[in-house]
Amino acid sequence: MIGAPGRATLTAGLCAIALVSGLNAIAATLQVEIDGVEPGGGPVRVALCQGGLSEPFCTRGDEAPASGGRALFTFRDLPPGAYAVAAFQDANGNGRLDRTGLGLPLEPYGFSGTVARRARPDFPDAAFALQEPGAAVRVRLARALPRR
Repeated sequence: MIGAPGRATLTAGLCAIALVSGLNAIAATLQVEIDGVEPGGGPVRVALCQGGLSEPFCTRGDEAPASGGRALFTFRDLPPGAYAVAAFQDANGNGRLDRTGLGLPLEPYGFSGTVARRARPDFPDAAFALQEPGAAVRVRLARALPRR
């Protein structure tokens, strides 16, 4: 009987190690390359979205200075699933994608996937499957309207 509690503790410890190892095994890394960055045009902002392209679905993001026509981002420890990337170059540094009165973007922007620039994209058009160990995605920034 004395050995039973020790065995239970050992079993619980091994289960905890297996659980932690299992969590690490299902984490993926996503490399995001943003092309079409305008020199001197302000920082590039990128958001990683799950389930939709509006702000509540885009919970992870990053920012990098504009240089050399592109920017690179790495997102680590992501659970496998369907994701989309939304990006823009914040030309005036105000932290948001500026738009005209009709809603057209005034700054360079882009999405992952097969998104057309005619209308606001849907998540399924921008989505890609992320599986372990990871993936690389390229997003090209472009302007909807000529630079003012």
